[in-house]
Amino acid sequence: MTAQTTVRKETASELREQKDQFVTFVVAEERFAAAMAPVQEIIRVPPVAKVPLAPSSLLGLANLRGRVLPIVSLRNIFGLPEVAETESSRALVIDLGTPMGFVVDRVSSVISADAGQLEPAQEVQTTIRTDLITGVIKGAHDDLTMVLDFDRIIHGEFANISGKREDTAEVALDSTEGADHQKVESELIQLVSFTVEGQEYAVAISEVQEIVKAPERIIQVPKAPSHVLGIMRLRENLLPVVSLRLLLRLSPLPLDETQRVVVLRMGPTRAVGVVVDSVNEVLRVSRREVEPVPAMLTKGADVEEIGSICRLEEGHRLVSVLDTARMFDSGAVQDVMAQAASMEESMEQDTGREEEHKLEEDEQVVVFRLGAEEFGVSITAVQEIIRVPEELVHVPKAPAFVEGVVNLRGSVLPVIDQRRHLGLPGLEKNDRQRIMVYTLGNSRVGFIVDSVSEVLKIPRNIIEPAPRLSGEQERIIGRVANLQAQKRLIMLIEPMSLLSRTQLGELQEVS
Repeated sequence: MTAQTTVRKETASELREQKDQFVTFVVAEERFAAAMAPVQEIIRVPPVAKVPLAPSSLLGLANLRGRVLPIVSLRNIFGLPEVAETESSRALVIDLGTPMGFVVDRVSSVISADAGQLEPAQEVQTTIRTDLITGVIKGAHDDLTMVLDFDRIIHGEFANISGKREDTAEVALDSTEGADHQKVESELIQLVSFTVEGQEYAVAISEVQEIVKAPERIIQVPKAPSHVLGIMRLRENLLPVVSLRLLLRLSPLPLDETQRVVVLRMGPTRAVGVVVDSVNEVLRVSRREVEPVPAMLTKGADVEEIGSICRLEEGHRLVSVLDTARMFDSGAVQDVMAQAASMEESMEQDTGREEEHKLEEDEQVVVFRLGAEEFGVSITAVQEIIRVPEELVHVPKAPAFVEGVVNLRGSVLPVIDQRRHLGLPGLEKNDRQRIMVYTLGNSRVGFIVDSVSEVLKIPRNIIEPAPRLSGEQERIIGRVANLQAQKRLIMLIEPMSLLSRTQLGELQEVS
């Protein structure tokens, strides 16, 4: 691809004297050039987040000053062996309608070449395909530099890109089935469960605003009781933080990155962060499985924070459901909440911020991991999150993409390994894995993920369309949340696109 040149009525001699500029670089000791005009910048190879279902030449997505930048390996495109990056490795950021970074072994120089120095590529002896070359630049000592056609490179690598989504599952519920489904749903409640000192607790999901990692720093509040840790900054807000361990009169534990803060709503404008050891899962349980705390226990003061008990797995698993209203009705916690509100109001007056429509500007997502990469799905799409059982039941003649089934409150739940489904290497079973349950059309389906890390509120203005890298990738991973301050890229998945109509039809026979 050559640079665009504005043409006026020049003489033939003037046209011959015009020169185009090129950036020259080396890949596997071969010399190449790129037209200078579309080259935006040359950078060191940045850290990347790998994208499932993308072509193998895509190393991943990088964050370049708040912009999501696909990083492509020219070695891979040329069919050359990959090598470890060195101090000389660079990425050429080239604008091809959307900026893309191309990794090269090293950058040589910027040169000028006129039309007389450009030769056809057909006669060049090279280790790469000549159809990727627009021509060669002949140097002073008969050195040849191959000019790459980056438009053709991208077209060849990402030829399957398509905005169409014909195979996306779009199955409407039958009206009678829908009525039965709504009746069953009304008999269930959703709880977020977490662990504190080996004991399992839960709160209603309707009370959970989000779940975030424990902060590195908490502002201490003078004369506060021991269970009130202080105030933390949550994006642009101030949040009172309470230790559930200390509130339940358990042994203290220093804050670290493994702990989580469950942010609970305390009214339309107030919230409190509760520090827990770890977050387990999202439970959907029958109201019949939740019962009041036994009367003999309510006589003591040690269980005043517990509102009810959830009996699961035929009573072998007990989950204490917290009464958040009673947890925070003490004067001390109310004082800290008022202090945080006052500090925040003062900050708003100083900076002139307006937060009236903040809730509408955020999107709440459940963040999970597959390997080192982070993915997210809208919390409204997640029916529940459960543990992976010791053994999955394998169904004869089940579709190949189904790992097995589990019994979910009397219903058969097909389970799919998310890693295998996205073409990622398998992972040995471990305690951190979870099954995320979605309703896809008429089917309820579970997907195994490596771990569920948090529930996060993401401002909509930092969510952008994912780069179009392959048809299947674009269908499943349509958007990316670019958390520049945290140096995080979260790929957002659309659950309804995870399975095709054909696959959903095959699942109907299993469930």
